[in-house]
Amino acid sequence: MQTPYAQENVQAVPQAYAGVGIRFVAVLIDGIIIGIVSGIITAILGTKQVILGASVDTILYFLYFIILEATMGATLGKKILGLRVVRQDGAPISWSESLIRNLLRIIDGLFAYLLGAIFIWTSPLKQRLGDKAAHTLVVKGR
Repeated sequence: MQTPYAQENVQAVPQAYAGVGIRFVAVLIDGIIIGIVSGIITAILGTKQVILGASVDTILYFLYFIILEATMGATLGKKILGLRVVRQDGAPISWSESLIRNLLRIIDGLFAYLLGAIFIWTSPLKQRLGDKAAHTLVVKGR
């Protein structure tokens, strides 16, 4: 029997936060994967398509991050490197948190991700702007 005061023990052990270097490598891996998928789509369609003013590449880029992080807690690049995205309380992130953190990639990505890197370097929790807004963390550990 569960009382109304029962709480799920989400995260009892502190996590190691992922820094700029390993996150950069994860994004590079993700970029290669997105590039391959984009190349296949382009080969099938014969040309770069524009949908509602956005290229297929742009749509694919955002959907890749939003869907994989919301459903698996990590992109393929993060999974390969043993990283995952969690809420600050250690719970899995929601669709809305994934959407927020990834839409802010637009700002974090300015100047070749330098702005995002500065946020990570100066944050005690190693959060970029998107992480701060969504209250999420990128942590080491599967």
